[in-house]
Amino acid sequence: MQSDYRKATLFAAVLLLLAWPHKAEASGFRIANQSLGAVGLSGARTAYTPGPDASYYNPANMSYLPDSWLVETSLTALQLPAIEYADNRGSAFNGSSENELFWMPLLHMTSPQYGRLRYGFSLTYPFGLAKQWEQPYPKALAEKFSLLTVEANPTFAYSLADWLSIGGGLRFVYGKGEVENEIGAPLSPLATLSRSSDGTDTQLGYNLAVSIRPNEQWTVAATYRSEVELDLDGHSDLQATAGSLPLAAYAGDGSVGITLPAVLSLATALTVDRLTVELAWDRTFWSSFDHLDFAYTQNFQSSPFFAVFDSMLVKNWDDADAYRIGLTYDWNASWTTTLGFTYDRTPVPATTLGFELPDADAMVYCAGIRYRYSPRMEFGLSYMYHRTSTRSVSQADANTSAIDGRFTEGGAHAVTLGVITTF
Repeated sequence: MQSDYRKATLFAAVLLLLAWPHKAEASGFRIANQSLGAVGLSGARTAYTPGPDASYYNPANMSYLPDSWLVETSLTALQLPAIEYADNRGSAFNGSSENELFWMPLLHMTSPQYGRLRYGFSLTYPFGLAKQWEQPYPKALAEKFSLLTVEANPTFAYSLADWLSIGGGLRFVYGKGEVENEIGAPLSPLATLSRSSDGTDTQLGYNLAVSIRPNEQWTVAATYRSEVELDLDGHSDLQATAGSLPLAAYAGDGSVGITLPAVLSLATALTVDRLTVELAWDRTFWSSFDHLDFAYTQNFQSSPFFAVFDSMLVKNWDDADAYRIGLTYDWNASWTTTLGFTYDRTPVPATTLGFELPDADAMVYCAGIRYRYSPRMEFGLSYMYHRTSTRSVSQADANTSAIDGRFTEGGAHAVTLGVITTF
């Protein structure tokens, strides 16, 4: 047992060393798919979690796993095509975001049974933003806007009965944010204004789970992940110039608070012969994300130059629902395929839509395949296509976000390679 424990610890340490230097900034505020199985099932991974990612998606289900160490190490490549913006006021306001590619190394592990208890651990990237614009108008509002979060989530499961298990865990969430703006001619004819800010914070949250399994073929489950409030403290540089002539500057402390919302998930899964179907609904409580308020050691609200950087950005997002279906088919003892689909509602109202996240309703299509090389080792490949709808906003909609146009293209592609080991 001590040897097995050392192996599991080694797996965790190696992946942490691989993960940290890559600075895997993710795009989109909530990133639901955090494992090989979740990518292949479009996040329908709450009721049916036969692998070590049960530690993250439903720790209560760890009670139903094989009595051994299970470890999943995977790597997701997330590619974000450019978003095109066409403004109703003229082509001078148009823009195109940068194409981006990010890497997310992931870890999930679960322990053998210790009486009625099981333990688990997950390393994930649950929320993130990443948008860059180089054209004058979008650049003035969000030249660069990024948020990286990394979550370490130790978990447990306790089997109350053969048909009932509860679970939970602590969420250690590290966040790092970066914001850059540059307001130049013709938007600011007398001066060029720029801001560069960054900040970090680590906060604690929790997650809870329950699974009811009337029989081996049917599971009903619920999970809840708590809200986490980050206060990103760091450094800010503000500058105002006229040509090469400096007019004003600030270099000092800066901070901004950002709320990572709570998530409630309800799901049921049924297995018939070789096919398992999961239906899931989750609500992300985005209504907690009501504003962004940058703070400095000086008050710039009456400044002729920097007042624009010291104004609270109203967001007033709405709670948003996602509806998921996942299909898992075991062809034989070696091969398993998955399909998934999600209809994901955007939380962003037209009145506060911005270039930092020009979000829209989305359809998510996923597929995956796994090969069991041996009873102790399994390889997998999953793919996700996140297709966003065209989003049109006009000033006639009482829009206060400075958007008067149409966003097209965008979306996301993700490919995940993973290995699951048993020992």
